[in-house]
Amino acid sequence: MAEGEIQSAAKAEAASVELGAVLRGVGRSWWRGTLSVVVGLAVWELLSRDLGANALFLAAPSQIVHALVTLSQSGQLGHHIAVSSLEFALGYVIACVIGIGLGLAMAASVGVKQALQPWISGFYATPTIALAPLFILWLGVGVWSKVVVVVTLVLFPVTINTEAGIRTTSDRLIEMLRSFGASRRQIFLKVSLPSAIPFILAGLKLGIGRGLIGVVVAELFGSRAGLGQLISQSADSFNMPNLFAAVIVLAAAGIVLTAAFGWLEGRLVPWTKD
Repeated sequence: MAEGEIQSAAKAEAASVELGAVLRGVGRSWWRGTLSVVVGLAVWELLSRDLGANALFLAAPSQIVHALVTLSQSGQLGHHIAVSSLEFALGYVIACVIGIGLGLAMAASVGVKQALQPWISGFYATPTIALAPLFILWLGVGVWSKVVVVVTLVLFPVTINTEAGIRTTSDRLIEMLRSFGASRRQIFLKVSLPSAIPFILAGLKLGIGRGLIGVVVAELFGSRAGLGQLISQSADSFNMPNLFAAVIVLAAAGIVLTAAFGWLEGRLVPWTKD
C-alpha cells in the first residue's frame, strides 16, 4: 500500500474516532438534560397536586400544557406572541444598531467617550423599567412605548461590551500592523473588529433577557395584547395555568434565542471555544 493511502486511512480513522467521541459526549449531555427536566416536571406535578392542591397558587405541568393547547386553538396565544415578538424585535434591533455604533464611536475617540460616559453610566444604573409608565403616557399603549422600553434596557449592555471589545485589542499587534503600513481601516477590519466580536456577542446575549423583561413589564403597565397583558389578565382572574403558560413561552423564547447566539458565536469566533 502506498504511503499516501496509509496516511489517508490513518486520518480517516482518527476523524472517525474523534466524531464518535463527540457524538458520545453529546448523547450523554442530552440524556442528562432530558432526565433532569423529566424529574423536575414529575416533582412539580406531584407537589402541585398533593402538597399544593389549591389551583389558585400553583398550576400543575399537565394543567399548563392544557392551557397552552386551549390558548393555541383559540388563537389567543398566537396573537399575544405575535404582538410581543414584534415589540421585542423592533426594540432589540434598534438598540443593537445604536449600541454597536455608540460603542465603536467611544472606542475610536476619547472625546466621544468622555462626553457619553456619564450618560451611559447614569442610565445603565437607573431602573429604566420604572420609566415604562412615562413612556406609555407619552406614546400610548401601542407598540412604540414597549419598543422604547426594550431599547433603553438593551442599548447599554451592547454599547459597553462593544467599546470594551475594541479597546482590548492588542496594542503590540496594532503597532506591528502599522509598521507594515496598514491603514486604520485595515487594522479595524482585520484586527480590532474580530477581537471585539466575542464581546459584542456577549452584549447581544445579555440584551435578550433584558429585552424580554422590558416587553413584559411594559405590557403589564398598559397594553392591548401581548404576553405581558396575558400574564396580567390571568393574574387578575387567578387563572394560574394561563399565567404559567405565558411564562413558559417567554422562557422558551429566551432559551431558543440564547442557543441561537451560542451557535452563531461558534461559527463566527470558534477560537473562543475549548
